[in-house]
Amino acid sequence: MGSGSELHATYYGANGWLLEFGGLRVLVDPWLNGPLQFPPGPWFFKGDLPHSWPAPEDLDLLLLTQGLPDHTHPPSLALLPRSLPVVGSASAAARVRALGFTAVTALSPGEAHRLGELQISASAGAPVPQVENGYLLEHPAGSLYLEPHGFLAADLPPRPLDAVITPVVDLGLPLAGAFVRGRGVLPQLLERFAPRTVLASTAGGEVRFDGLLTRWLWQKGSPAEAAAGLPAGTRLIDPRPGQRYALSGTSAVKAAPRAPEPAS
Repeated sequence: MGSGSELHATYYGANGWLLEFGGLRVLVDPWLNGPLQFPPGPWFFKGDLPHSWPAPEDLDLLLLTQGLPDHTHPPSLALLPRSLPVVGSASAAARVRALGFTAVTALSPGEAHRLGELQISASAGAPVPQVENGYLLEHPAGSLYLEPHGFLAADLPPRPLDAVITPVVDLGLPLAGAFVRGRGVLPQLLERFAPRTVLASTAGGEVRFDGLLTRWLWQKGSPAEAAAGLPAGTRLIDPRPGQRYALSGTSAVKAAPRAPEPAS
């Protein structure tokens, strides 16, 4: 269980996070083991983790932003109990139901769900091609906003938050343009939410990508560039996978103890 009444976050690379709202444990978009592949096959696009992670224990919720394989990764979801409550976008909910999960809540942008003291509000996220979800998460232990592709809904009202989880770089393809827009969305997130902490997500974790698609992939920006543009009172964390970070309370100024070791 989480310690105290603070908000903590542990990164697993790519889009994966464990969020601890006091004792409430939420797993987000996990990719914990096995390769990541997109159709039509590994020759086109394949990702490999530097090592596997054990499934976190004592989970209260699985939270999914998108239905794509890098957010609903079947080998990773196979590690989780099918009775675990799930909240996700419509496409993510359909995928986990097909995998046998039994307590699934689909949220569309503008809808909300409550689990204990945690309020989950869905907002419009990336169009990939259907519009997926970002989430505003509010709990007595802390508050944060997350969206993995850098799309911020215009109708999400301003409010101060402890943290935002967002990409801070742009990733794109020729002709298609940027499909991850972290570099451009970061100033909007800072103005909208005045977060004390920005956690760089999506493009991290020492993941290795191969395949034809990677020859065309481009990146603009870097965590160092993003950190240089932050206002006073806001810190940027380019997270180390496996490190547990305190995001609220007096210990938010330093990293918390390291999370469980990778699986062998």
